[in-house]
Amino acid sequence: MVTVLLFGETLRQAVDENEVQCETAGVTTVKQLLEANQDKLAGLLPFLSKGELLVAINKKVGALDSAVKDGDTIKLTHQVHPTMDGAMWQNP
Repeated sequence: MVTVLLFGETLRQAVDENEVQCETAGVTTVKQLLEANQDKLAGLLPFLSKGELLVAINKKVGALDSAVKDGDTIKLTHQVHPTMDGAMWQNP
């Protein structure tokens, strides 16, 4: 079981929860975990596709391609203008 903690009203409202438990079979990435649990986390997919999620895993800075396994805790925070982890904000 992986615990996904959602910080900030934007993400909490998108999922209607502030904490979600997700099953995982072995090691996966944060992105794969979110995509595999759309029944619980579908509201996060627009933020995922825009690169607007900041990731921490077990209190350490992570990324969408970081590995997670059973027992890990993922903290997701919304960022409006992503400039970390190679993401570049582009003016529409």
